[in-house]
Amino acid sequence: MPLRLTVMPTLSLYFHPKPLLRRKTHRTAVAITRLLSLSAATCQPRLLSLRPLSSLSSAAVELESSSISSISQNPKSIDPRYLSCSLPEKKPLRVAVLLSGGVDSSVALRLLHAAGHICTAFYLKIWFQEDFENYWSECPWEEDLKYAKAVCDQVDVPLEVVHLTDEYWNNVVSYIIDEYRYGRTPNPDVLCNTRIKFGAFVDAISGMKFDFIASGHYAKVVHPDSGNKDEPSTLELSKDMVKDQTYFLSHLSQSQLKGLIFPLGCIQKEEVRRLAKLFELPNQDRKDSQGICFLGKIKFSEFVARHIGEEEGVILEAETGDFLGKHRGFWFYTIGQRQGLRLPGGPWYVVEKDVKNNVVFVSRNYFSVDKRRRIFRVGSLRWFNGSPPRQISQLQCKVRHGPGFYNCDVAIEFDGNGHEIAVVKLSEDDQGLAAGQFAAFYQESTCIGSGVILESWDDQGFPVCARALEIAKMEDKSKLGKPVKIKVIAQSRDEESDQNESLKLNLTSVNCETAASNKEMPSQRVTRSTSPLKWLQQLVDKLHRCSRSI
Repeated sequence: MPLRLTVMPTLSLYFHPKPLLRRKTHRTAVAITRLLSLSAATCQPRLLSLRPLSSLSSAAVELESSSISSISQNPKSIDPRYLSCSLPEKKPLRVAVLLSGGVDSSVALRLLHAAGHICTAFYLKIWFQEDFENYWSECPWEEDLKYAKAVCDQVDVPLEVVHLTDEYWNNVVSYIIDEYRYGRTPNPDVLCNTRIKFGAFVDAISGMKFDFIASGHYAKVVHPDSGNKDEPSTLELSKDMVKDQTYFLSHLSQSQLKGLIFPLGCIQKEEVRRLAKLFELPNQDRKDSQGICFLGKIKFSEFVARHIGEEEGVILEAETGDFLGKHRGFWFYTIGQRQGLRLPGGPWYVVEKDVKNNVVFVSRNYFSVDKRRRIFRVGSLRWFNGSPPRQISQLQCKVRHGPGFYNCDVAIEFDGNGHEIAVVKLSEDDQGLAAGQFAAFYQESTCIGSGVILESWDDQGFPVCARALEIAKMEDKSKLGKPVKIKVIAQSRDEESDQNESLKLNLTSVNCETAASNKEMPSQRVTRSTSPLKWLQQLVDKLHRCSRSI
């Protein structure tokens, strides 16, 4: 048989089906020409090493090589268990893959490609603030797109750029601004997933008829068998509990969940890094991104100041009503915040805010045992099954992103407008409950839904004294005169021990990426040369800053 007839059928097994071959690249043509020019003796061993990507073996799944011209290299193999969240048992699917240029989404793309699916990658270009042109030149979106393209070029996957500028502004950014204006603390990541990545983007590609949409989230979606399509899909915890992102996905609807695949839900983060090296990804050593995506390197305080403005207000001590200083606007502060107060004699913490009178209440006793909170209300509820679970006395709850859970009891009530409200009682006290954040609910490993945290019960909030409340209502606060001189409070050993213990407990509920902590200025680094109590306080503050930057 002539060599040409031997080569071509084998190539049809190695390359993906026709949709990927519609892009006739110069690289592909050169590779085929080189193969056809080889002698039979040289070509035969190389052809024997090629296997179809769409056929899965119990031993290994052959991965595509980083480029067709490197076909002479030894084939690489991957453990099939890494494909268990990529639906390898289904026939080849048409999958739209959200690609950010980072390692996680890149590995997700390659796993789906290795599983035999027909992939198209999409890079979402979202809103940016034109008024910050001097800062925007530092934003890494161009570098992100460059890496995304390089990853796609390795396996001939087409890459499309989708502009969702207006949608991001209307559905995420404007909402964030309004929430801060009302004194609440919104979560951009939850809103971005619900309204943009799996909302506006789905609408934008609705005419392209994809079977699923995939991303690099650390979560697991379990779909019903083909014979039980009416059964709901479920959102499960990922294998990596530290990186698990079900909290950020907990407000999706059932219809959104049914159309999703998360290939990384069955893989630990360190394994993802190893796969990136195995795939020889161009971004294999790239650090994970931090911060809110649309801001780039703009300081969030500058962004808030531009859109909400500044209005001078006063800072009062919650227990005494003493006038301690001034601030630029209550919207720059969140409950539990310590940094940025610039008050001597601390540490001081923001414990309450008077939105109407633009007053910030602070205290040095934020971690006091009798002032912790464990009861709060949750509104804007969304359940994946469409209704609350029957068993609501043995649930778990997350009030922020991270590996920590609380056991909780949930009671369903209705407000004056007939809206469903969940009254949540945690098994332990939490120091950082903030209105506007999300509370996600779980039954064992399954996320069953979430809602927005409302103000906590009055008798569970931080007690502000009557004098402080009266001073806050003063129209002419210039009569307060100069701020009082603050004296350092000496702590007894018992008080120090109690505070030390509460700080340790709080550490378990805060999650922060190591990369973010590496960005701290030298003057902010925590050193062990300080006392144990002060060291813990510094560490908690550092983790709080990091968690707010994620």
